[in-house]
Amino acid sequence: MRPLDDVRILALEQFGAGPYASVHLADLGADVIKIEDPRSLGDVGRYVPPFQEGEDSLFFETFNRNKRSMSLNMTNTSGRQVFEDLVRHSDVVFSNLRGDVPEKIKITYDDLKDINPAIVCCSLSGFGMTGPLRNEPGYDYIFQGAAGWMELTGDPDGPPTKSGLSLVDFSGGLVAAIAILAGLHSARRDGVGMDCDVSLFDTALSMLTYPATWYLNGGLLSQRTRHSAHPSIVPFQAFESADGWIVVACAKEKFWQRLCEALDDAQLAYDERFNSFSARSRNKDILLSILNEKFLAMGSSDLITRLKEFGVPCGSVNTLAEALEEPQTLARDMIATTQHPRFGEVRQVVSPVNVGPDKGPYRRAPLRNEDGQDILVNLLGYDDTVIEELREAGAFDA
Repeated sequence: MRPLDDVRILALEQFGAGPYASVHLADLGADVIKIEDPRSLGDVGRYVPPFQEGEDSLFFETFNRNKRSMSLNMTNTSGRQVFEDLVRHSDVVFSNLRGDVPEKIKITYDDLKDINPAIVCCSLSGFGMTGPLRNEPGYDYIFQGAAGWMELTGDPDGPPTKSGLSLVDFSGGLVAAIAILAGLHSARRDGVGMDCDVSLFDTALSMLTYPATWYLNGGLLSQRTRHSAHPSIVPFQAFESADGWIVVACAKEKFWQRLCEALDDAQLAYDERFNSFSARSRNKDILLSILNEKFLAMGSSDLITRLKEFGVPCGSVNTLAEALEEPQTLARDMIATTQHPRFGEVRQVVSPVNVGPDKGPYRRAPLRNEDGQDILVNLLGYDDTVIEELREAGAFDA
């Protein structure tokens, strides 16, 4: 058995952050049932280009492998009845909706505890279920700006810059997955469920970490740095070589000494201007000028080979293609292949969570309502008559 084979999650999720949270749990064996609203033709991620046809997209495939799909109109009385029956057979109700919506559509713990006292209700929203912004929508770009990330990112003379990835969405998804697992542990121990209130804004703020501590306790406002340099450790940044860029990270004194040896300048390590973290920080402009000249004299491949021979932490600045083709990527089984009726063979990166000896197996993302009949019959035990009555009452349609 996989670690979460005995867990069932009802996921009212869409787009990126929510599905990213539950796909890790699905990869670990959880039965994640996507409740897709037929009024909006399901998860909006189905319609994100490029590589989008009909109700399928590679964007959707990325976040929804190993899940099941059921169309359900929860604003309909009969649809709500089906949802409540699903709650009786589930462990978690997970949503990524606006912070005020879980109460409005009655999917909080107070709403569902009489149906299933051990149900864990996890909400992943933009600003959380409390506070003055709870009813505002929010997206990754907004949080990268609002939480100060963009002000800290980019060249010192350039505009505020976002990350090349939706890191708030993805980090928020991981936080939600942690919250779900913690809630499950508590519910199974005590027999009582709860609400888990996860906010993307909170997540982005929490990831300010030590720059926030520096400001809150000493009034220090961190500044952008050239070449993605660490704010206080030198050298710890990207360096340009004769034919590209590499990253060097001297996070310990021994690495600084090894770097000097690798660059055939062992005495540099003991120069009083550079012989400690604080000295190098004070004299970083002088030091970086010396190092830049040395790095520009060698090609990236030769540099990395030599630095690694001396035990200096370093790496290449890869393109996306190079990162996906790295031998380490392949050795760690980080790319899986599934078969899709529209796209054929689909390759994608998978969850980095390794629990137990094996990863997988992996199943393609579901077509909309692909599993509806199976769920109604084999999970809920409805017969054909009941299903037809629910269909006629509008439980599964817009």
